[in-house]
Amino acid sequence: MTHNALITASAALPARDDERRRLGLPTRRRGPRPGARRPALAFRWVRLEAVPPHLAALFAGIATACGGSAETAPDRPGRGALLLLGGDAALFVEILRRAARRPETRAAAAEIEEVLRHFDARPGALRLRRGALPLGRRVPVMGILNVTPDSFSDGGRFLGPRRAVEHAVRMAEEGAAIIDVGGESTRPGSRRVPLREELRRVMPVLEAVVPALARLGPRRPLLSIDTTKAEVARRAAEAGVDVVNDISGLTFDPAMPAAVAESGLPVVIGHIRKRPETMQRAPRYRHLLPEIAAFLRRGIVLARRAGVREDRIAVDPGIGFGKRRRDNLVILRHLASLRSLGRPILVGASRKSFLSGPLDLPVTERLEGSLAAEALAIAGGADIIRAHDVRPAVRVADLCSAVLRGRDGRR
Repeated sequence: MTHNALITASAALPARDDERRRLGLPTRRRGPRPGARRPALAFRWVRLEAVPPHLAALFAGIATACGGSAETAPDRPGRGALLLLGGDAALFVEILRRAARRPETRAAAAEIEEVLRHFDARPGALRLRRGALPLGRRVPVMGILNVTPDSFSDGGRFLGPRRAVEHAVRMAEEGAAIIDVGGESTRPGSRRVPLREELRRVMPVLEAVVPALARLGPRRPLLSIDTTKAEVARRAAEAGVDVVNDISGLTFDPAMPAAVAESGLPVVIGHIRKRPETMQRAPRYRHLLPEIAAFLRRGIVLARRAGVREDRIAVDPGIGFGKRRRDNLVILRHLASLRSLGRPILVGASRKSFLSGPLDLPVTERLEGSLAAEALAIAGGADIIRAHDVRPAVRVADLCSAVLRGRDGRR
């Protein structure tokens, strides 16, 4: 998208300037004043960046003439203006109708129309190689199976096929809809694992776990491979996994988009700043949520150009991957803005360090924080939750689904 259009709020805008900056919003009013009409129902604020100043002025004029709200502010040097438009559904219909009649505003109007449609239409499923993972009414839980000696939470606990199978079956019995197998730790400060070593860790496990889960019949969860390497993804697809989960957003291995496309598997595109070894060295963002959205959109473009179907793509804002504690909290607070991308959202906050709070709690004492973060994520629009503690996470997801999405929790 030329202007990285994003719905930043569906009610009142944040009052604090630091919060507005993280959403990429003007910190004080510039340009046309808001119109008099301030509808209360289904109100949306749409943000566009890198808008030529004359185009921003035209759009602001159209919006205020229709009774909507508009704010403008300078973008980064050489990138034109930020434009913020506010209105309800009926008002945006009129704004976009008028904008579509003018050649200079037609393309931006199409971007706005697309994100409004995405925001209000939750994806109903993630398409698989065969069949689909239903989404929407019940939030599925992805259980974590690390077969690494050095993962931050459970490194070394499930090394070897026997222990891995036992844990996978246990998570399936606890209600996991997906089991995510990873052979390379991506904790802060971790070093890259050579391809041969990652294959040595994951392939024997997959060869044992796939038939063990198949024996569960209709209760069989899907299996995903957590990797940033194309060859690992290829070999895992051949072994029978159902999903590729790439925390690098398809950026660490240039061959990954083609490998995913050739496999026919769905992919989770994650956000990260730098690499795990260096990602927590003073991470800084000018506009947190818009920068995450732009990165994820680039990943979606990489996948689509390689031949991955759009309905086989999910996104992950990458909590803990090159983020300060305050950044992770803002992601949870404003997760709904990523619904603008129109793809299912996966959130993995389980046991991460930002949950330790002022008491600096160890990993073993972060269950309550993990469950609270998972509930907040679901309330903000998460479609899939990634968790270490599957049974309590499933219970949280079922209750949130019942309250927020009209699903009564009975299986």
